[in-house]
Amino acid sequence: MTTAERPEVEIQDVTPVTVKPITVTDFAASKIKELISQRGLGEDHALRVFVAGGGCSGMQYGMAFENDIQEFDTVVNAADGVKVVIDATSMMYLEGAIVDFVDSLMGGGFRIENPNATSSCGCGHSFRTEGSEGATDGGCSSCG
Repeated sequence: MTTAERPEVEIQDVTPVTVKPITVTDFAASKIKELISQRGLGEDHALRVFVAGGGCSGMQYGMAFENDIQEFDTVVNAADGVKVVIDATSMMYLEGAIVDFVDSLMGGGFRIENPNATSSCGCGHSFRTEGSEGATDGGCSSCG
């Protein structure tokens, strides 16, 4: 192919956009550290946050302490030396989310504010994203 035969290609300026994987509030980080200590786990443990199929909205959040960080995990270094890890598949659903800890008279626990969720269960443990399928009526056993 000669220069005269090559199709013309328009080059556009591309501005890279970096999205912070997730944010862990200072209060959530202190609770994670407290729970790791209460369970007698070492400083090598992290909180794994993940998304799994299920729940009344189609997807549900999960959390577990572990010390096995995988090659493609995203590691978030939070306050107090706390680490939060997210697997690559879950990261697609959690990008930009905020992990917080809520302590109220009605009970406490970790809460995830997920900008990718188009709807969520009343208790906040289950969610749906645009284009995903889930139950359309009722709720989970936690929220009624």
